[in-house]
Amino acid sequence: MIVLKDVKKSFNDLDVLKGISMQIQDHEIYGIIGQSGAGKSTLLRCINGLEDYQSGEITIDGITVNQNDKQQLRLLQKEMGMIFQNFNLLQRLTVYENIALPMKFWGIKTNTPEAKAKIESLLDLVGLKDKRDAKPASLSGGQQQRVAIARALVLDPKILLCDEATSALDPAITREILSLLQEINEKLGITIIVVTHQMEVVKQICQRVSFLKDGMVLAEGKPEDLFVRPIKEVKSFLQEESALLPEKGVNIQLFFTDKSSDPVITMMARDLDIDFSICWAKLEDFRKNVYGSLVINLDEKDKEKVIQYLDEVGVGWEVLS
Repeated sequence: MIVLKDVKKSFNDLDVLKGISMQIQDHEIYGIIGQSGAGKSTLLRCINGLEDYQSGEITIDGITVNQNDKQQLRLLQKEMGMIFQNFNLLQRLTVYENIALPMKFWGIKTNTPEAKAKIESLLDLVGLKDKRDAKPASLSGGQQQRVAIARALVLDPKILLCDEATSALDPAITREILSLLQEINEKLGITIIVVTHQMEVVKQICQRVSFLKDGMVLAEGKPEDLFVRPIKEVKSFLQEESALLPEKGVNIQLFFTDKSSDPVITMMARDLDIDFSICWAKLEDFRKNVYGSLVINLDEKDKEKVIQYLDEVGVGWEVLS
């Protein structure tokens, strides 16, 4: 488990992290989102010890991330692989040689049968066995990121850190890389932390997510809970526009997540024997589950019994002005 307690970080007079606290469970895919300058990448660099923090505490399986203890930090960093937006491959080396680099850095011989088998298995995992001897310049962006992922896994880390790993890729390739990360999480049991500003990334693979703004965590939870019924700051980040709604009657927004999977609209119309209009709806895919919200318009006289019905069936709601 990764635990952050009241972590604060400053650059001169600029406070970048203002008391960050969160817990990341073993084997989960955890997202950290927010606009540029929110502190996402700085937080990730504090977790892997590339940046120091002034106060608070970061622990990984009970061991404190501390730049003053170089030996302990080095051992912790060996447990963490990292992939970046720009791949960071050495152009003069082949795919195989790029993947083997961390082994050389740690003094592990790369010409042993065990090392060769390890690298070959990773090439198979990321789907690049036929690109073994190619140079990065001959690969597509998605293929280069696959090489970077294999390189990050070559030392068998417990944690994989992804810093805007899909930002430079087109949507189709992004979906492929996200599917690969899910496969890695499921097959190898690796904890994955994803820093991104791309909502589709979070919706597709993250089990939980934190929303950062100005160095603070403003919201945390399942992506569907954060995005289906967002707080004001998250709604601004998502750049959602308010729908045009009828001025007559009452407008009620219903929120559908995993707590409310029944066909509520048809059930309510039948059980209450009332008429209403559907004014607006939005459905989104969260890890192969479809959640969303819709707005209905009804007569003022039906407002209270509709609200009571929604409470009884466990559907979240909000009266819109």
